Amino acid sequence: MAKKAPSCPSCRREVRARAENPCFPFCSERCRTVDLGKWLGGEYRIAARSADEDEDGDSTQAAPVRAPGDA
Repeated sequence: MAKKAPSCPSCRREVRARAENPCFPFCSERCRTVDLGKWLGGEYRIAARSADEDEDGDSTQAAPVRAPGDA
């Protein structure tokens, strides 16, 4: 089965192989620059975890503090 050529993340055109295309994974310098502009302009964002979430995404809650003698 033939492997499908990747598509440009900006314009969705077919992209030449990395060895033939210095702009890989984009099809052209223009598409590469457009994508960079979107990152710099804040159109793309990576969500941040809140301070009370651990690495698995579960909320971490501190165990209740008990006074000596509490059972």
